[in-house]
Amino acid sequence: MTEDSLVTAPTSLDAQDNSSDAHTDTVGYYKLEDVSVTYGTNTAIAGVSFEIKPKSVVALIGPSGCGKSTILRCLNRMNDELGNVVVGGRIFLDGEDINQPGYDKVYLRQRVGQVFQRPNPFPMSIYDNLAYGPRVQGIHNKSDLDEIVEVCLKRSALWDEVKDNLNLHAFDLSGGQQQRLCIARALATSPRVILMDEPTSALDPISSKQIEETINDLKKYVTVVVVTHNMQQATRVSDKTAFFLRESSDRPSELVEFNDTHELFNNPQDQRTKDYISGVFS
Repeated sequence: MTEDSLVTAPTSLDAQDNSSDAHTDTVGYYKLEDVSVTYGTNTAIAGVSFEIKPKSVVALIGPSGCGKSTILRCLNRMNDELGNVVVGGRIFLDGEDINQPGYDKVYLRQRVGQVFQRPNPFPMSIYDNLAYGPRVQGIHNKSDLDEIVEVCLKRSALWDEVKDNLNLHAFDLSGGQQQRLCIARALATSPRVILMDEPTSALDPISSKQIEETINDLKKYVTVVVVTHNMQQATRVSDKTAFFLRESSDRPSELVEFNDTHELFNNPQDQRTKDYISGVFS
């Protein structure tokens, strides 16, 4: 077992070298085509189409209530758990339509990990938080689990802080450490993609900086999609940015602009994007 295999989905592609074009170009690639989300009779968001390239970071920005988290939940079908929700259009992950009949949501969520707004470690030790997912997947050899724990804690920039006390209860960690533990736990099941829903909103500036540095490192191994209200954060961590807006309560939210992050913030193509990043919208 190698470090790369711990953060690459367990598919036939594992046999290929991590630098190969086929591996880089296909694993963790999303394509959204005319996606809409309707809750009951209310269409919350419509007409969303964009692509997320493998091993990149995409930021989703926009005012509160504009559909950022709704789209994020589409990527691992968490909207399914809300009830009375219809997702239209098509969403492909590595060429497979994740909304096709019979598609295994458990399999999807093994490939697409998620980190939430507030840290939610399991009520157990640091080690057991990391070993939980691999054990469910059938990995019980202690040396393999030890390696998974170490590699994932290193990837989340937490190893040096906890390596001498892996039996410490997760709740005894600080908020920032708990969030990095949750990132490590998401990595432990070898995902292709990590989704993050405002992962630093509950953290202090120092902890937020550590999470941002972790995100920048993670794209060597996985695709990252992050919802953020912090536009400066989007410029620091993302390769591309998607700006969403709901202009009135009687209209669905829409994707206004999707572009390279530097281009979107410095040369927006839509006046609404320019207004938002200059502070006209809140």
